[in-house]
Amino acid sequence: MAVGPLQWALPHVKRPRIAVRARPGLIGTTPVTSDDPTQPTARSYRGQSLADRRADRQARFKAAGLELFGTLGFARVTISALCAEAGLSRRQFYEEYSGSEELLTEIYQGIQTTALERVSNAIADSDHTDVYGVAQNAMRAYLDAVAGDSRIVRCAFIEIGGISEAMESHRILSRDQWARYMGTMIASLPGTTSKPIDYSATAFIGSMTAVVHRWATADPQPDREMVVDLLADLLIRIAVDPD
Repeated sequence: MAVGPLQWALPHVKRPRIAVRARPGLIGTTPVTSDDPTQPTARSYRGQSLADRRADRQARFKAAGLELFGTLGFARVTISALCAEAGLSRRQFYEEYSGSEELLTEIYQGIQTTALERVSNAIADSDHTDVYGVAQNAMRAYLDAVAGDSRIVRCAFIEIGGISEAMESHRILSRDQWARYMGTMIASLPGTTSKPIDYSATAFIGSMTAVVHRWATADPQPDREMVVDLLADLLIRIAVDPD
């Protein structure tokens, strides 16, 4: 039984579409602020719909944020620097984000979503009668998702901390969602414990993130499979009752 990431979503502030009021003498009506893509604000421009243009801008700002937050650090990055990196204007930035904290939050959310999707796919492709093999595959997928790029490591484990209460709430919610996912995944496998493991799963997630962060930033790095086996051993300790 595969446990998918369908319910994985951190809180997201829905931003209204920003209307640009037509200047006198220009052809066209005055658009209104709307979230409805059928409204005049959704007109195509150079073959791109408004939704596509906004998605492109957001992708460019996220790429810029990953690069700058992941190399310089959140505190050292200005809105002007993000705009220069993205090749977009400050006006376009504020049409999409309330500030750099919201951008970092969306980058962090994207990292967690990608990681969960990869872990879920690895579990789905595993032999579920081999619980230890499932655990190993899940941990390899997690390492692949978050530890292969130093910018992702920094945004996922370092820059997210100590910014604000709202950001800390996102981090805690992410931890709790990972713990619930692991609990649901374990319950879906044959031969696993029937005992409540909420706190054990939370303890495992804390250990997993700490170990992966340390390994990803170590120089020299220990063997990757040693880390995989260590985390798989920890996961099995909470998933399978001792004989």
